[in-house]
Amino acid sequence: MNSQSLGTAVVTGASSGIGRSYATQLARKGYDLVLVARNRGRLEALAGELATASPGRSFEVLVADLESAADVTALADRIAGDPAITLLVNNAGAGTEGPVIGADVAKIDAMVQLNVVALSRLAVAAANAFAARGRGTLVNIASVVALMPENLLGAYSATKAYVLALTQSLHNELKDGPVRLQAVLPGLTRTEFFDRSGLNIASYPPEMMMEVDELVAAALAGLEMGEVITIPSLPDAGAWDALVAARMAILPNVSRDHAAARYGLKAEAAE
Repeated sequence: MNSQSLGTAVVTGASSGIGRSYATQLARKGYDLVLVARNRGRLEALAGELATASPGRSFEVLVADLESAADVTALADRIAGDPAITLLVNNAGAGTEGPVIGADVAKIDAMVQLNVVALSRLAVAAANAFAARGRGTLVNIASVVALMPENLLGAYSATKAYVLALTQSLHNELKDGPVRLQAVLPGLTRTEFFDRSGLNIASYPPEMMMEVDELVAAALAGLEMGEVITIPSLPDAGAWDALVAARMAILPNVSRDHAAARYGLKAEAAE
């Protein structure tokens, strides 16, 4: 156990899965914690376990529904106003099963509120607060589905693509300063997410499914290595670098004063 506090980490979605594992592993590293989720019973049980395992640390339970604008604002204000907070793990999220066509629009709206709107509000609050304080770390939990929308149904991949893009943009703004940014892109991970999203975990090959504690341990290792984008199961980080390089290579041609010749517009105008 680390007896020196690294400040306070706020972990959203801390009652289960990835958020719970982050809370446990961050406590071992020496962080005090603000545990955020809707389920008070689970949060209090986790806080008790952490207090036993890491005496001397502070573990606060903060019950909040991040689909509620008022609760999001209250948490954002807490992050902005508490100088002890040095880390935000923006983990709370939801998914929907099946395609957009024929889906319950209210479920999609709720998912966007949580995965995009709430995450953005908290990320911006943290980025501004950490920049003003001269220290801090923002971790946004995205997903590998951000990279493969063509292979998936529904709007979930779109919300995670937003998380990835937001993190990259914030990193560009803050890259010369003391604030650290990281987007974590988990693949399939053994959590309750599948039950809540109406998906059958048994339908996926076991060799594609990572245990949650290993996922979080790899994400934290990536953070310490200075990775801005962490894909825990990706064997060669150069594969991500190649993807970024390919995207950057087209930039000189994506905004020009004329349409590309392949559309034949100049030829038609000359006739």
